[in-house]
Amino acid sequence: MTRFRLQPSPSQERALLEHCAHARFVWNLAVEQHQDWRPGRKSGPGYLEQCRQLTAARAEFAWLRAGSQTVQQQALRDFAQAMARFFDGTCRRPTWRKAGRHEGFRIVGQRGNQWEVRRVSRNVGQVRIPKVGWVPFRWSRPVPKDVKSFRVTKDRAGRWHVAFAAIPKPILAPAGSEVVGIDRGVTVSAALSTGRLLHAPSLIRPETQRLRRLQRALARAKPGSNRRSGIKSALARLKTRETDRRKDWVEHASTALARQFALIAVEDLNIRGMTRSARGTIDAPGQCVAAKAGLNRGILAGGWGQLVQRLEDKAPGRLVKVSAAFTSQTCNACGHRAASSRKSQALFRCVACGHEVNADVNAARNIRDIAAGRAVTAREGPRITGPTHREPQPVLLRA
Repeated sequence: MTRFRLQPSPSQERALLEHCAHARFVWNLAVEQHQDWRPGRKSGPGYLEQCRQLTAARAEFAWLRAGSQTVQQQALRDFAQAMARFFDGTCRRPTWRKAGRHEGFRIVGQRGNQWEVRRVSRNVGQVRIPKVGWVPFRWSRPVPKDVKSFRVTKDRAGRWHVAFAAIPKPILAPAGSEVVGIDRGVTVSAALSTGRLLHAPSLIRPETQRLRRLQRALARAKPGSNRRSGIKSALARLKTRETDRRKDWVEHASTALARQFALIAVEDLNIRGMTRSARGTIDAPGQCVAAKAGLNRGILAGGWGQLVQRLEDKAPGRLVKVSAAFTSQTCNACGHRAASSRKSQALFRCVACGHEVNADVNAARNIRDIAAGRAVTAREGPRITGPTHREPQPVLLRA
């Protein structure tokens, strides 16, 4: 997706918000029709049946008929695709969309028929949106050709964007056969087997202090008041700034890794399970909930999933996921495995050979060796390695 910053006028913004409301209304109706489905029951209406129902609803309600039929039908098509991915097991079940949080719609059609793009100056372009007109956007780079759809969205900070559906070409592999291992962590976002440590950017200290002040003010603000809405907007702008910095870091880091290394190895982590809340239930409350919440925020702030996803997009077929078991406890120099070798978050000192190195770099090198061993096994036969020694672990007996 190639995204640009939209700059609508106040009247155009009102029309765009109406499109967003119609798309959200149609989506939520489709969710309601399918939320009671269970295995063994009759399935809900499909896309074609929902389109016929939409035609009848547009004929009955003038406010729905005033909107764009393309926007409303595309919301139904997006829901049908989401349900198909849910049944395939690749995505979660589609849920409700909320005003102020899920603002957006999609336009599908050939360029020149349903929509058009033109450049009016060096830094300004215009896109024609049905029943809105020509909406200006910032021309920061060329618009891709042969685009059949685009999506208009509004984030929680109040910014409008238009994203053209275009799949960029993957980055070609370098001439060499160098393999790199990546260990992801909370303190160090990504540690490379070459010894380089990558840190995802976040809010600076004054911004963090302002964020805490705004959160305390939000807790005191009266629900539904103008003051509360202003505080929420200020919070959204701060969080959006942090998100933009993380996305920019992910793009630069993934591009550099795809250009420099022929094979990239990462840990196969279940990030969704790792960041699951520890609150538990009323009958079985969780323990150390605040500490687990802080760990979850640290994991999500590191951009673990975004980095791997962009590497898969930019270097298809060159990303290898290996098991993370014992990679942080095994010495990369002698192969001795012991939990006591991990002296601290940053220090790894082998209890057998005395090898001392950064703990994250040691884990990244173990990941690299596992991936390189798999590659050699596939091309040249089985790879023979030396014996791995494991320190005996104490056994805890219950009374």
